Amino acid sequence: MINRKTILITGGTGSFGQCFIKKILQKYNPKKILVFSRDEQKHFRLSNKLKKYKSKMRYFIGDVRDYERLSFAMKGADIVIHAAAMKHVPITEYNPFEAVKTNIIGSQNVINACISNKIKKVIALSTDKASSPVNLYGATKLAADKMFISANNYTVKNNDPIFSVVRYGNVMSSEGSIIPLLLNSKNKSSFNITDKKMTRFSLTLDESCEFVLSSLKNMIGGEIFVPKIPSYKLLDLTKAIIPNVKIKEIGIRPGEKINEELISESEAMRTISYKNIYIILPDSEYQYQSSTYLNKYRGAKFCKKGFCYRSDENKRFLSIKELRKLVYKNK
Repeated sequence: MINRKTILITGGTGSFGQCFIKKILQKYNPKKILVFSRDEQKHFRLSNKLKKYKSKMRYFIGDVRDYERLSFAMKGADIVIHAAAMKHVPITEYNPFEAVKTNIIGSQNVINACISNKIKKVIALSTDKASSPVNLYGATKLAADKMFISANNYTVKNNDPIFSVVRYGNVMSSEGSIIPLLLNSKNKSSFNITDKKMTRFSLTLDESCEFVLSSLKNMIGGEIFVPKIPSYKLLDLTKAIIPNVKIKEIGIRPGEKINEELISESEAMRTISYKNIYIILPDSEYQYQSSTYLNKYRGAKFCKKGFCYRSDENKRFLSIKELRKLVYKNK
């Protein structure tokens, strides 16, 4: 799957990209890893960290908005992981079309470049905010999800790419998340949270990388893979890191949800439950070829009518003790 393959990661210098690159270098024997990102300083730092793997690494400065540069960087690749995105909710609310250019137009560029370069497998990273979106970030990622799934309609030859999506919740301690902010607030007298009732899905960076690798191995094309992961209360997370700080509730930010959702009730009608994952089947395939997926994922069952996968209705919540352990293990 990975051994002797050339893998390109868009947004490869981000939190996920760096973790994923290190993992495949340590566990597998890739032919080349192509890092595509617009941040030259992050390229510089990553290349210094990975000096001993220099012969396997290639670093491309570029933006997914630039089709020609993206397609050039992709030449010779077997697998593409699309992780590049604008993802900060308030920033995308304030700069909506910039998010459209990166998350939607950039995603279409990735799709077109993959088809032109005859990439074998393509996985796009999504977010819980793409399910029943209420903010611009979620709306652009929902559009991107649909674009990647629909891209399979245009790839009919055996050597054409297959496209799938992975959708998961907040990645613990990733860049821009609340955990680094909490860790830096230990000496403060108070800390602001938006709503004490807020809940979130969570998994670690390492778990997100393993999930992408597992999805890459099993994908048929057209699936949205969703992991069965625990939830946590934002108040419990705050108590786990800064237990003695006074907490001030300030109200939710523009585009923010009280609870997150990974599978909407509408999507659940074409979702199967299989071991530790859910798999959302594509709209265009559901009525006619669901047997293809059920044969692959033997023992999978369709979700019950009315099901939705929300962080506040989850069966498993992390305790304060578990949260504290996870935070300090993964910071």
